[in-house]
Amino acid sequence: MSVLIVAATLTLAVLGIGNHLYWLAAVALLCLYLRSGRGSPPPPPPSAGPPPETYRAYRDRRDRQARWERRYRRERPQEARRQQREKSR
Repeated sequence: MSVLIVAATLTLAVLGIGNHLYWLAAVALLCLYLRSGRGSPPPPPPSAGPPPETYRAYRDRRDRQARWERRYRRERPQEARRQQREKSR
């Protein structure tokens, strides 16, 4: 990706000899590239936490999640139905 940005910037700079708007576009492209983190990959998604150390801890976490999901479906029935329809597609 950075090679593409550099190539586009050089092309705009060469074209900018006759037209100053190309120079401005090249500068804007470089500014956007530098501001966005120089092409670094996005950070990995956050994990749910460390894996449970025991099966008991896993069951407790699974049961707690199931209780939250039941509560959510009970308190927001339309939203829960919409999510279920989207999930089944």
